[in-house]
Amino acid sequence: MKRLGERIRRKRESLQMQLSELAKRVGVTPSAMSQIENAKAFPSIITLKSIAESLHTTVGELIGENETLNNNPLIRSNDKKFVRTNGSGTEQYLLSHHDQLKQMETYMLVFAVGADSAEFFQEHPGQEFCYLLKGELTVTLDDGTYKMLPGDSLYYNTARFHHAVNTGKESAEMLWITTPGSST
Repeated sequence: MKRLGERIRRKRESLQMQLSELAKRVGVTPSAMSQIENAKAFPSIITLKSIAESLHTTVGELIGENETLNNNPLIRSNDKKFVRTNGSGTEQYLLSHHDQLKQMETYMLVFAVGADSAEFFQEHPGQEFCYLLKGELTVTLDDGTYKMLPGDSLYYNTARFHHAVNTGKESAEMLWITTPGSST
């Protein structure tokens, strides 16, 4: 409850809004608003929704639903989240918590023998970094072709055509870091 009050106060102050002005917009007394900000009272869901609207934010932001990345940045190996499998058998795993403010998305791609990056690698504005952990991949960037072995990496602008295929005799694992919006 204390963190909720702090978030409300920070948001109000960032908008250079006086406590009395927020109280008036929400329809509560300045004393009640002060008690909410100081964690001495908890607002009803209707009041909380009104506070969020008055501060041009969401209830989720006020209750801290997007603070996972800051409060718990560690993901254990066995806690990585399966996202999906493409048509050729490549599996995608999310390696970080969901956070709307992230500036990059981090994934592991596991390529079955003969599988490719279709449905994952798409042309879009931004950049990607790939690091091969295991296996062999053949990566095409525009007209160039590169054979990747474990420990090799690529960094490129994603407005280019880019495609990867597992050309080895075992599964391949790639660390894939990309700008948000390109992985869906």
